[in-house]
Amino acid sequence: MNISLLTLSEITDISGEEGNFSVGIRKHPRYVDMEKCIACGLCAEKCPAKTIDPFNEGLSKRKAIYVPYPQAVPLKYVINADHCIYFKKKGRCRACEKFCPTNAINFDDRKEDIAITVGAVILTAGYTPFNPDHLDYYQHTRLPNVITSMEFERILAAGGPTGGHVRRPSDGNTARRIAWLQCVGSRDINRCDNAYCASVCCMYAIKEAVIAGEHVGDPYQGTIFYMDIRTSGKDFEKYYNRAKDKGIRFIRSRVHSIIEKDAAGTLTLTYVTEAGRNISEDFDMVVLSVGMEPNATAVRTAQKIGVELTPFKFVKTDSLDPVTTTRPGIYVAGALQGCKDIPSSIMEASAAACRASINLAESRNTLVRAKKFPEEIPSASAAPRIGVFVCNCGVNIGGFADVPAIAEYASGLPGVAYVEENLFTCAQDTQDKMVQVIKEKNLNRIVVAACTPRTHEPLFQETIRNAGLNPYLFEMANIRNQCTWCHSKDRDKATEKAKDLVRMALSRAALLEPIPELSVPVQKKALVIGGGVAGMTAALSLADQGFPAVIVECSKNLGGAALDLVKTWRGRDVKQFVSELTGRVTAHPDITVLLNTRITGASGFIGNFETIVATGDLPQTIAHGVTIIATGGRATDTDEYLYGQNNRVTRWHDLELAPHRLKNADSIVFIQCVGSRDDHRPYCSNICCTAAVSQALTIKTDNPHTDVFVLYRDIRTPGERETLYKKAREIGVIFIRYDLENKPVVSETDSGLVVTVFEPTLGRHVRIKADFVNLATAIEPSDPQEIAHLYKVPLNSEKFFMEAHAKLRPVDFATDGLFVCGLAHYPKSFDESISQALAAAGRASTVLARSAIMVSPLVSRVDRDLCIGCGLCSEICAFGAIEMEVVEGKGYRALNIEAACKGCGLCAASCPQHAIDMLHFRDQQIEAAIEAVI
Repeated sequence: MNISLLTLSEITDISGEEGNFSVGIRKHPRYVDMEKCIACGLCAEKCPAKTIDPFNEGLSKRKAIYVPYPQAVPLKYVINADHCIYFKKKGRCRACEKFCPTNAINFDDRKEDIAITVGAVILTAGYTPFNPDHLDYYQHTRLPNVITSMEFERILAAGGPTGGHVRRPSDGNTARRIAWLQCVGSRDINRCDNAYCASVCCMYAIKEAVIAGEHVGDPYQGTIFYMDIRTSGKDFEKYYNRAKDKGIRFIRSRVHSIIEKDAAGTLTLTYVTEAGRNISEDFDMVVLSVGMEPNATAVRTAQKIGVELTPFKFVKTDSLDPVTTTRPGIYVAGALQGCKDIPSSIMEASAAACRASINLAESRNTLVRAKKFPEEIPSASAAPRIGVFVCNCGVNIGGFADVPAIAEYASGLPGVAYVEENLFTCAQDTQDKMVQVIKEKNLNRIVVAACTPRTHEPLFQETIRNAGLNPYLFEMANIRNQCTWCHSKDRDKATEKAKDLVRMALSRAALLEPIPELSVPVQKKALVIGGGVAGMTAALSLADQGFPAVIVECSKNLGGAALDLVKTWRGRDVKQFVSELTGRVTAHPDITVLLNTRITGASGFIGNFETIVATGDLPQTIAHGVTIIATGGRATDTDEYLYGQNNRVTRWHDLELAPHRLKNADSIVFIQCVGSRDDHRPYCSNICCTAAVSQALTIKTDNPHTDVFVLYRDIRTPGERETLYKKAREIGVIFIRYDLENKPVVSETDSGLVVTVFEPTLGRHVRIKADFVNLATAIEPSDPQEIAHLYKVPLNSEKFFMEAHAKLRPVDFATDGLFVCGLAHYPKSFDESISQALAAAGRASTVLARSAIMVSPLVSRVDRDLCIGCGLCSEICAFGAIEMEVVEGKGYRALNIEAACKGCGLCAASCPQHAIDMLHFRDQQIEAAIEAVI
């Protein structure tokens, strides 16, 4: 309701200033009336003109009238005038117009220039995959079995040109020996001038290699040729280790060229090992892991509207304000700002929205439109009239099960009034049709047999609500994840199991009952746990929007881990920034800072939390609507490499904080991955390489006579941080790689410290005399267990807080109203911590901006006539959602606090009297499903 979607449009101009921009937009013709198009597909079916399909990377064809992909938004057809016979031959053909049942074709459509007024602009125009066609030594497009990683993604896709089967383009045979070549179009200044690292290529290559093995089966050999494996994101290192355990080979070498061995398309790669040996191997297919480049049209738009760019044409931002461009009021998020993955892009999107909201706070809610649903049709006592919609899901379901047979079977089951099968039941045209069918057939229960309700149930619930039904009169049969995906090799078994799942869903659906929505008022205050840079940024971002915030910090100072930093990787003064940020926070009238304070208790739910804190011996209760956890992290101590035994062995920024110690130093050695990427801490601490390279650069620049060595396992300097690594090598910093089997040894001699390390290229041990040895020890979270226990939020195995969804909800907890940011979530750079703090504040403001918020009504219900007041349910409830109260004449009885209840069912399962039932999951509903399958 509050988003206007303008597709086929481009920005022509932005004039005005922050808070009052006039944006010129050019809308290009679609030649299809979006109001009339129902996406039936008849036009494309009859269209005789074919062209390559960009969505499938040119591996298949599409018609001149098309939708880019089956679940495109909006799901409306468009005509490509460059390939349409009508436009090319001046009036001939018009087949789409003749067969369109709604007269949606409009050949007279013309471009239109419009202007809109906005208060802020956010640039999220993305990136373009690097095109390797001009790299003649890789012979992409010349050799059919040399493909890009984007092309391979489409091959792996179930809806792609090969239906998910890993086949060689040359002959269609299964590719069992596949090589991935990393850093194609990145970390390269010889052939493409892209000196930066594209950040995502290592991880997606590992993912592709693992998934390809699952598709191909035995025998299979995936091999990744790389310079440095850069898996520094949260849990990425674990995935890398699992890939090695699955047999994926990792070879540290940059392959120079590809040769076709025979007419069948077999490819020969020749590479040099670290020991200097020349090896040739044959592969069925080679995948070029291409990097990212800024979207060309977005770059032109940015230049047109006066936004500065970096030398690599990404939008320029500041390390201390990472989503703000050089033009006030214009913000940026995603890969247009620099190479990054999905979680970082989504995080930045929320951060940019937060920055825009700060200056637009006064106008909040002035243009909001609320969606109005039709009046709900009473259906509690009506006899079931069940509508069943069976989805093909492209080939995900229809490719492995007999969908027509499933639909026919459903039509004969009790209570079924209507059955239909659809290509994509979640598509917008199908949703619209469902609304019409529900009304026309007077349906009062709906069953969709499709994929997982985890992702699609809310969509279908909104659809039936549009038809006047209560959203909880809906049931899904997961015949994809629980059926065709796990029985893909036995079509008959998949079909029979799908019938069972549909029968179970129908039996349960017949007993479903309407459940009223539940809303709770919102306490318009935020609690921020942690007073580091992330916590202060989040609190200030909320307070600047008019939402009071309380910062609870356990130490005597604000600043956290940032107090140990000197500068960002871009050279910005961190100490000055922290001092200014602390001053703004303490002076803000809407921020309360509680130092030397600990949290001793917590209860409540989204919009209505109560937290008990203690400052010394003085307790107080804080009522707040949201909670942001920013408890920070710290560098670990270690007993390796003589740390704690010799004062010339230091950690992290100790040398930066005492620069006078370096004046007469002849040699300094940095050792990376101390206590991380091992069995004890199987994760990368993410920021160590950039920190070490930055310090090495400063030392070498200030003291050119000093020899500086960096001993590393993989240099991980993603994005434009790669330029630091390049510059460090240019000015003489020496990098020596080691592995866990040959870790460096630091020893004391009469003349000082000596570091011994095995140099793989030389094939021998090297002894380095060192005045100082600096260790990049692991980053770990700061005592998160108590906070996790009090707020009932999860930790991963390394004790970092776990977000609700690694990609799609990177700052939310699964418990509504709780958010996380900074080092408490995972080690991250200074600018990334600020972005995540802004994102957490942005997500929190979506709660605080409301007077009331809707919560799930799927809660427990206590039958007080059966309850005996034993109190077991209250004792075991993890969310404090059940209290015991005295009922006159009956004694103690359980009382459910609906807004706090998470519907977990633990109370119902534990009640000895069976006095507790779960709405939407009542015993008789579950028993009906069980009986149906038996």
